[in-house]
Amino acid sequence: MSSFARFVRNVYRVGPRDAYQQLMHLNDVKAGRFIGADQFGNKYFENMNPREEVPGRQRWVIFAQDSISKQYYEDNSQVPPEWHSWLQHIRALPPTEDPVVQNLSPPWKQQWTENISGTRGAYRSYNTVKPKIEAWEPKTAARA
Repeated sequence: MSSFARFVRNVYRVGPRDAYQQLMHLNDVKAGRFIGADQFGNKYFENMNPREEVPGRQRWVIFAQDSISKQYYEDNSQVPPEWHSWLQHIRALPPTEDPVVQNLSPPWKQQWTENISGTRGAYRSYNTVKPKIEAWEPKTAARA
């Protein structure tokens, strides 16, 4: 639980509009250094001040807003792998500053897309084989 003084200080730092957005989606108001953005428009932040943030929660993401439906996508499948490794403290440097990550991805590599399992666009196989077990349907004779 954060203190009221920290809450007021962070509202003052980020502004009322961003504070309201963070309250709705993070359940907290955080102020930190903007690190970068990915191809989806998600914004990544960091605050390494030990007096302000709980250890392990110094890095966070503000998910992009869909321009059509005005809804925020808060799904971890929309965080690319290089940003996920930075968020989880697997890598010390963010992808924008890490030379290993920048040299790792060849220019011909296809861009990463989100996981669409469980959505309308998910793959569904089509079976043409007759089922081995069929449901029983009782046969009724017409009454005379």
